[in-house]
Amino acid sequence: MSDNGNKITRHGLSVILVHWVTALSTFVLIFSGFGQMPLYKRYMLDQIPGLSWLSDFSVTLVIHYWAAALLMAVVTYHLVFHVLRREFDMLPRKGDLRESGHIIMATFGFGEEPENDKYLAEQRLAYAFIGLSLVLVIVTGILKVLKNLPYINYSEGFSLWITLLHNIGTFLVIIGIVVHLGAFIFKANWPLLPGIFTGKTDREYVKRRHGIWYRRIAGTK
Repeated sequence: MSDNGNKITRHGLSVILVHWVTALSTFVLIFSGFGQMPLYKRYMLDQIPGLSWLSDFSVTLVIHYWAAALLMAVVTYHLVFHVLRREFDMLPRKGDLRESGHIIMATFGFGEEPENDKYLAEQRLAYAFIGLSLVLVIVTGILKVLKNLPYINYSEGFSLWITLLHNIGTFLVIIGIVVHLGAFIFKANWPLLPGIFTGKTDREYVKRRHGIWYRRIAGTK
């Protein structure tokens, strides 16, 4: 459970790699997707030396496709890995919305924070929100690619809906990322930061804030 007296392993190598590959591929997807709108030409960002390719649709499209392939691969791996290992700690639970409200209120000094498991209720909700948003982006993205095949024809209305839902999914992902990162504005969440780089978390922090999980891994009730 730990590598020394004051650290506890919170994330394995698989979780760390999935997190960062997902973050990288998602960022590239958003960046290249905006290039196809085309925002970079409109705001003349392609006039910056070395960035003329930003307004080249064929270039941003290839980048978009490669990032999409990477994202789909890592999402598939993530789902298979945790289903096979029966690890469902990040899935939302009944009462998470109410518990998240208590955690947020406690952060501002109103009341006490409830005892937490390995993940905070708000982390489980964020995982579901971002995860479902990514699924929406992936599914609509696949449909948009299929539309380009010569033997597949969508109605104009269906095509518009696919594009609309793809864009909505993209902005939901962006909102999820902003909220996810915004949680680290609060000092109470700072001890969680090292874990996503090293996989290790301070033991005293875990005992204090994640008592349910700590007792389980320590073999105590």
